[in-house]
Amino acid sequence: MQNRKPIGIFDSGIGGLTVASQLSRLLPGEDIIYFGDTAHLPYGDKSTAAIQAYSVKIAQFLLDRGVKAILIACNSASAAAYDLVKEYVGSKAAVFNVIDPVVEFLAANYSGQKIGLIGTKQTVNSGIFPRKIAEADCGIDLVSLATPLLAPMIEEGFFNNKISLSIIEEYLRNPVLEDIRAIVLACTHYPLIAPQIHDFYQGKVGIIDSSRIVASLIRKQLSEDALLNSSENGSKVFFVSDYTAAFENSTQLFFGDKVHLEHFNLWD
Repeated sequence: MQNRKPIGIFDSGIGGLTVASQLSRLLPGEDIIYFGDTAHLPYGDKSTAAIQAYSVKIAQFLLDRGVKAILIACNSASAAAYDLVKEYVGSKAAVFNVIDPVVEFLAANYSGQKIGLIGTKQTVNSGIFPRKIAEADCGIDLVSLATPLLAPMIEEGFFNNKISLSIIEEYLRNPVLEDIRAIVLACTHYPLIAPQIHDFYQGKVGIIDSSRIVASLIRKQLSEDALLNSSENGSKVFFVSDYTAAFENSTQLFFGDKVHLEHFNLWD
């Protein structure tokens, strides 16, 4: 049955685990196959062509495992490869990204306000958020700042400590982010440092965590398409293109139990 098929999720590393964990909480009966392309992390400093090549290869890997949906759980890949992956997958599975749901949320909740955005160079330089905000015609003044040190910092396990605090504060003091009402964490790694961002702004700036927004939208869409798995306890399988202890530790941090990582190099 179609609804019994798993949900495939991919990212360059641990960032997509923020969405995977939210999805697991909202939909505990869903089987999840996660692919972390740790051999090529971070995607944020890669070319568009490279990210597209990685994304299509991983999409095929997930299709081979019979997924009913694919979530591109990476802003850089969503910006660079969503349309290509959607065309490649066709009707074989639903395809989701982590950008469109956030734009819809902003248009519905922050119309006419000044909003900040932090993300990788790839995401910011793509201009995809300003373009989609403009298309939504909601009067939002969006200001963006590339924060390229944050994703690799988090991948190395530096979050919620003095080192991460120093780097975060240096970025957030940038004048471009002055007088914002909310800030979009436009990288799925960033929810891991959301507490420090919240503290920096002393609770006066809204923190837009894409992982919760995206997980809610997927639940809604799967429900509408009669694709929800009604079982009580879904399985989780984690693949990586290059094994790292940091990834295994982070996976356990999100999901509580000891997990098994399967090394699968798509580029052998």
